[in-house]
Amino acid sequence: MLPLLSIAVFLPLLGALILMMLPHKTARLAHGISIATTGLTFLVTLAIWARGIEPGGFAQVEEISWIPAIGAAYRLGIDGLSLPLILLTSLLFLLSSIYSARVSERPAVYVVLMLMLETASIGTFAALDALLFYVFFEVSLVSMYFMIIGWGYEDRQRAGLMFFLYTLLGSLPLLLAILGMFLGSDPYTFDMRTWIDTPPLSGLAAMLAMIAMVFTFAVKIPSFPVHTWLPAAHVQAPTVGSVILAGVMLKFGTYGLVRFALQMTPEAFRDAGLVILAFGVFSALYGAFVALAQSDLKKLIAYTSVNHMGYVVIGVAVASLTLDPGLRAVALDGATLQMVSHGLVTGALFFLVGMLQDRAHTRGMDEFGGLLKVVPMLGWAFVISAFASLGLPGLAHFPAEFQIFLATLSIQPWAIVAILAIVVTAGLYLRAISRVFMGETNEKWLKMPDLDRRELMVVVPLLILIVLVGVAPSWLLDMIHTTMAALKF
Repeated sequence: MLPLLSIAVFLPLLGALILMMLPHKTARLAHGISIATTGLTFLVTLAIWARGIEPGGFAQVEEISWIPAIGAAYRLGIDGLSLPLILLTSLLFLLSSIYSARVSERPAVYVVLMLMLETASIGTFAALDALLFYVFFEVSLVSMYFMIIGWGYEDRQRAGLMFFLYTLLGSLPLLLAILGMFLGSDPYTFDMRTWIDTPPLSGLAAMLAMIAMVFTFAVKIPSFPVHTWLPAAHVQAPTVGSVILAGVMLKFGTYGLVRFALQMTPEAFRDAGLVILAFGVFSALYGAFVALAQSDLKKLIAYTSVNHMGYVVIGVAVASLTLDPGLRAVALDGATLQMVSHGLVTGALFFLVGMLQDRAHTRGMDEFGGLLKVVPMLGWAFVISAFASLGLPGLAHFPAEFQIFLATLSIQPWAIVAILAIVVTAGLYLRAISRVFMGETNEKWLKMPDLDRRELMVVVPLLILIVLVGVAPSWLLDMIHTTMAALKF
């Protein structure tokens, strides 16, 4: 059988290498290679999905000896947690390549960085060796850093440095935890499957490793109080940088929280479950209330990411606190679906705000007004995406958040206070829609063009998926539930 996972991981890198070796790198050639490479990668991930997964374990495993003296190997595999995120990643990179087709400033370097970032992102979700996971996890920081400082906005240098330092220093505790898990394993190995099946640490050692992992992934999610790098990075990043950062890279944190902290140190995670739950509740409320105070559309959406990722943390924490396998599966199903729905919804919102900024060169809500009459396609796309973000039934966030809150109410009723964030989110998005798209039209924008064909190719697939996940989520939930129902910890 073809090693489809390896092809999906390294096909973007191959595209980047081909582009680097070409003597004449025109913008058209660079973007053509970008779209072709990300398109083929997306097709490969669909083929991986078609092969399917297995209940209670990892499927399509690929394993080659790498550093045998320390038990490190090139190991890839998928399950119901990683496969939906790999599909989301390949889709968002394809749409980002299409959106970026007009980038004219150093296009070849831009495309190389984006393709390298795709390899690192898919590799992070597919890795089954902890050392390999850490390599992919760290390489992604480099690509995103250079994208921010190279193609971001006015304060991009500071935002890029803040992003890089926060996430690099934040990942060092994870490296220490990985080394501790390695030293606790017998025989020595970095095989994540072995660590999940037989956690190598217990007692104080397991608690310290769990704290280190939770800290690293909390920075990446980001959760309060280690979230402060996010608004600056989102606001200053180019549109595609914001889409990938929110849609893909924040999921490194929530994915790692489940894959490492919950599955590899289950007892320690359960002991700290109430504390983690409290941080999740506070992050959800904090993100919503701070977003309410924003007048910059990009910063508003950035803070709603803190809010929505807080729901994922709540779902994972609740799953650790129950011994009922049914409720545990409900909580983890909802948390995983929330990861995917957040990528779709927030990706659409950042694309739309980027399109608006391309036209108006501003993101301030108070500078607009009545745009729905001038750019109806952009306006209605934003309205649908905003309604999805506030959790309207029939759109992507609703089935995810409903399962998270159902499990929370059954296990820790006090934490249901986080549902107040939905009310706040509804208020802030209705205010944004009112200021930007309703009322009298600002004369400055009367000739603003509506979405063109390229922009529709980016936005329409996301809107279709937002509705499809909201109305009929079973095609995703069945895949997720296959793994979550079999988890034992």
